[in-house]
Amino acid sequence: MDRSCILSPRCATWVLAALALFLSTPAAIQAQGEPPAEPSAAEEIRTVVEEFHAALAAGDSSRALEYLHREVVVYEAGHAESLAEYRSGHLASDIAFSRAVTFETVRDTVIPGPELSLYLREYRMTGTFRERKIDAHGVETIVLESTEEGCKIRHIHWSSR
Repeated sequence: MDRSCILSPRCATWVLAALALFLSTPAAIQAQGEPPAEPSAAEEIRTVVEEFHAALAAGDSSRALEYLHREVVVYEAGHAESLAEYRSGHLASDIAFSRAVTFETVRDTVIPGPELSLYLREYRMTGTFRERKIDAHGVETIVLESTEEGCKIRHIHWSSR
């Protein structure tokens, strides 16, 4: 092994350049205790999804619809619905259901992308809906699209057992 590199000015320059590059990365800046300038893409995606769910649970259909892309497609109960179909179809029952049951996230994953991002969730729901006891597991896939208005939900697929 050639140990001359350890003392070489050229090697020292490369080591210092690599260290400077590492220390200028966002991960290193956060590790040094400085707050990030803005939320990460994953945090923004998770926030949009959580606020959409909060609007449903609060019974606020107008606010829930604000999170949906104008070309959203919702897969639910074996049906595919456009924004207009969802607004006049399952939205009211989704709100009633979200107000009646408690959702506990078992696991969620955010996969951010430059144009499209994924939010994947496994959850448990418990409560009583229309005099029926609910204790079920579900999965949710949400595709979000970056728009001039921010992240919008482009696709939702809900399934439960």
